[in-house]
Amino acid sequence: MLIKKPADILPSEITPEQVWQRRREFLKASASGIGLAALGLAGTAPSRVLAGDAIPNIQPSPLSTNEPPTSLDDITSYNNFYELGTDKGDPKANARFLKPRPWTVTVDGECAAPGEIGIEDILASFTQEERIYRLRCVEAWAMVVPWVGFPLGDLLKRFEPTSKAKYVAFETLYDPEQMPGQKRRVLDWPYREGLRMDEAMHPLTILSTGLYGELLPNQNGAPLRLVVPWKYGFKSIKSIVRISFTEKEPPATWNRMQANEYGFYANVNPAVDHPRWSQKTHRMIGDGWLAKKRETLPFNGYGDQVAGLYAGMDLKRFF
Repeated sequence: MLIKKPADILPSEITPEQVWQRRREFLKASASGIGLAALGLAGTAPSRVLAGDAIPNIQPSPLSTNEPPTSLDDITSYNNFYELGTDKGDPKANARFLKPRPWTVTVDGECAAPGEIGIEDILASFTQEERIYRLRCVEAWAMVVPWVGFPLGDLLKRFEPTSKAKYVAFETLYDPEQMPGQKRRVLDWPYREGLRMDEAMHPLTILSTGLYGELLPNQNGAPLRLVVPWKYGFKSIKSIVRISFTEKEPPATWNRMQANEYGFYANVNPAVDHPRWSQKTHRMIGDGWLAKKRETLPFNGYGDQVAGLYAGMDLKRFF
C-alpha cells in the first residue's frame, strides 16, 4: 500500500539537508522581524518571490506515500512540458524564458463570485496551510515527488461554484515568447485540461506551488500547477492562468487530439493499454534502464481513497 496513514512525516525527512538549512535560515529571518511581506510571500513585492525560494511553515501530509522521493535533479531535468519543448531536457533548458511573476489566475464560469487572484495572494493565503505531499506520479515512467501545495478544493470554494458546476476546466498560459515550444503547432495551444467536480474537490487533488520545500521551478509548471496522483501525468496541467466552472465536460488537449489514446478521465489503470504500449508495468526514474519494470497499480495505488468516485462506471469505456 502506497498511502502512509500516520501524519508523522517531517519535512526534514524528505528535503535535502542544504535545502532544509536554507529553510531554517528563512524562518530565523522571519522571527527576527523581516516577515513574509518583506520576503515577497504576502501583499506586494512580487520580484522577491522566485523559483528556489524557501516556503515557510510547511506541514507534513498524512496522504503521503512512504516511498523514498525521486532526486531533485531528476524531477527538474526530465520533464514533459511541451510549451518549453518536446524533448525531456527542453523544459529545463528553456525555463529561463518563463516569467512567473507577476501572475494572475482568472476564475469564471458557473460560480457566484468570479474574479481574478494573483499568485502573491494565493501564496499569502495558503502558506500557513501548505503541506508536503510525497505523491507517486505515473506517466510512461514514475516519480515520487515531494510536492508542496494545498487542496484545489480550498481555492475553488472561495469562488462559490453553483449547482450547475459539474466540471472544472483549466488553461495554461499562451505566450510564445515565454514558452518557445508554442511557436510550433505540435499541440492546439493553449493547453487545456479538465476534471469532474467531485475529482476536483477531492483532498488528493492539489495545486502545487513548490517541491522539495522551495517554490516551484519553471520547468515543473511554475508558479501554479495541478497534481492529480491517481491519473496519468498529462492531466496535471502546468502554469495555470484560468480556472472555469462548466456544466458540460470541458475540452482537454490530448483527449481532443487523440481520443483513442488519451481518455478524458486518464485514471491509472493497468487493465487498459495505450494503443501503442502496455500500461501494466512502468519504470521508476532512478531505477536505471536495466532494472526490472514495476507493476502498475489501479489508480496508481490510491484506490482506497478515490475508487468510490467511479462506482458503477465502466473504466474501460471511460478511460
